[in-house]
Amino acid sequence: MDIPRIFNITESAHRIHNPLTPEKLATLGAALYLEPGTRVLDLGSGSGEMLCTWARDYGVTGTGVDMSRLFTEQARLRAAELDVAGQVEFIHADAAGYVSEEKVDVAACLGATWIGGGVMGTVELLAQSLRTGGIILVGEPYWRQLPPTEDVAQGCLAHSISDFLRLPVLLGAFDCNGYDVVEMVLADQDSWDRYEAAKWLTMRRWLEDNADDGLAEEVRAQLTSEPVRYATYTREYLGWGVFALMRR
Repeated sequence: MDIPRIFNITESAHRIHNPLTPEKLATLGAALYLEPGTRVLDLGSGSGEMLCTWARDYGVTGTGVDMSRLFTEQARLRAAELDVAGQVEFIHADAAGYVSEEKVDVAACLGATWIGGGVMGTVELLAQSLRTGGIILVGEPYWRQLPPTEDVAQGCLAHSISDFLRLPVLLGAFDCNGYDVVEMVLADQDSWDRYEAAKWLTMRRWLEDNADDGLAEEVRAQLTSEPVRYATYTREYLGWGVFALMRR
């Protein structure tokens, strides 16, 4: 069980596998007033940066679940590096349908809402692990401006315009489903740059070391096309944010 190998290659040097910078991740932790002993579940935890840095900075404990063997191992190494391995654990598993045996204070999924079949399905999945009065964190794209055509939406790597909502509509959807939005931290174009552009040097270095690999042609094609595609489409049209929700 693993994610497609192309993602393990392109994001192998990433500590955060979404468009949040370390500074924005710290802002999110501070905004939630996390206290020592707060228990966090992170589905799709990637390389564990959120859990590890929050364990170091705020004294939280918790569990991360991710399908990538590489990212899970990187998360365990990061926990050891920050001396928080006794506070957090990382499980290599499919986060889809994962429910914690012990109720948690914060249940999160930052940028992997396919695990619940979409954003609201993921919110309901997270709610199954949450104690009464706890906080759900969900990371989700939204349209900064509505694409004028389906071709533009597909240039943003969406299947169609209907894949994502405008920010006011997304916030309204949380409201309509019985949740108060109590905080949010949004990516900006600079933080999108750090997420997307950082892949390009990783791909180039990988190609230099793996010219005969069976995936080299795909990596080369992606490196050639991604800068222009990203600057033309994703950077202009697609936003991304983490939204903190509490059930009414």
